[in-house]
Amino acid sequence: MFDEELAWLEQASKGDKVAFGRLVEAYQTPVYNLAYRMLGNPGEAEEAAQEAFIRAFTRLESYDPSHKFSTWLLSITSNYCIDQLRKRRALLLSIDEPLPPHPALHSDRAKGPEAQVMNSEQEEMVQSLLSELQADYRQAVILRYWYELSYEEIAEMMDTTVSAIKSRLFRARRQLAEVGIEKGLVPTLQPETVG
Repeated sequence: MFDEELAWLEQASKGDKVAFGRLVEAYQTPVYNLAYRMLGNPGEAEEAAQEAFIRAFTRLESYDPSHKFSTWLLSITSNYCIDQLRKRRALLLSIDEPLPPHPALHSDRAKGPEAQVMNSEQEEMVQSLLSELQADYRQAVILRYWYELSYEEIAEMMDTTVSAIKSRLFRARRQLAEVGIEKGLVPTLQPETVG
């Protein structure tokens, strides 16, 4: 796949739209999923994914082949989504659509009605908590815990340092815990009794 991807990239950089179409096919799902997790709206996510691919195609000459193409493409996507979230914040809109479930929440045994209700409740809880985070914290959390990117990859995507990413994630986790406790979604720890 990697050699094939390099060939597509080389052809696409020469203006071959068919080769770029193959890259779109290969990455449309992760790009859309990232946009949806960040924006929380299917229509906006579809628009963001299309815009990310357009931007990638028109900026292929700036792609550095020493880095993973997927990281570069997801960086374009997340930066576009951050811009959209800033515009949305200016319009005082809120995210009210649930996040798609994390794949780890679904297993073969979790297909009954009770499991579906629990998954739906978990999705609503996660979306509710994430919607409380400022855009750059949300971006770091999604890239780290849904996409399992390294601190280095996230720092590169967000154009910052690894220590800044670690700091954002620490603050985001603390804020998520505080909001979860306030909303009654996360139980408070009871102090141990000495006896």
